[in-house]
Amino acid sequence: MRSLNLFCAAVLLTTAGSLWAATQVRVVGLFPGAAVLSVEGQRKLVRVGQTGPGGVLVVSADSRGAVLRVDGVERAYGLSREYSEGFAAPTKTQLSIAKGVGGHYWIAGAVDGQPVQFLVDTGATSVALNDAQAKRLGIDYRVEGRPMVVNTASGTAKAWRITLDRVKVGGLEVLGVEAMVLEGAGPTEALLGMSFLNRVSWREEQGVLVLESKL
Repeated sequence: MRSLNLFCAAVLLTTAGSLWAATQVRVVGLFPGAAVLSVEGQRKLVRVGQTGPGGVLVVSADSRGAVLRVDGVERAYGLSREYSEGFAAPTKTQLSIAKGVGGHYWIAGAVDGQPVQFLVDTGATSVALNDAQAKRLGIDYRVEGRPMVVNTASGTAKAWRITLDRVKVGGLEVLGVEAMVLEGAGPTEALLGMSFLNRVSWREEQGVLVLESKL
């Protein structure tokens, strides 16, 4: 009888451990064909068909939710916060940028870990790169992107819409950022547009642009 009790206790502990592991998988960002996963404190943008932290497979994903395969079991997940009750809420990260040359805001950043000098442009709908900048960053935009025609100050231009895995400025990092790669030399500077800025809080205070993470 004692052996049976020990066996039952072991099963219960194993089941409880599995349930606890499952609760640590959260979807903290959703995009067409990709999801940002938080697994045991690790955050990563994972595309459909790829495996993320902890061996979690993204089966499908769109703006409404994602289907994940965790320990061989598929389950639908909605968008959730990155922390739960019993854990301290994360603190906000803030970055202040003074006006630079030409009265513009310039900031050193990175795209997928590669350094980029950004010009902040609140009039640009998304992060924008020219084709030479994209090639330097190793972005195969013609394969990964969706071709389209966009209007610029110089007229129309051929462009490709892509999703950047990570865009970082200072201590602020945003995953799954929409971007445009334009054919030709324009824009001459990489533009930090609203596809990034809308994912953080921002304001201008007496010639200083303040960026702050959202909780």
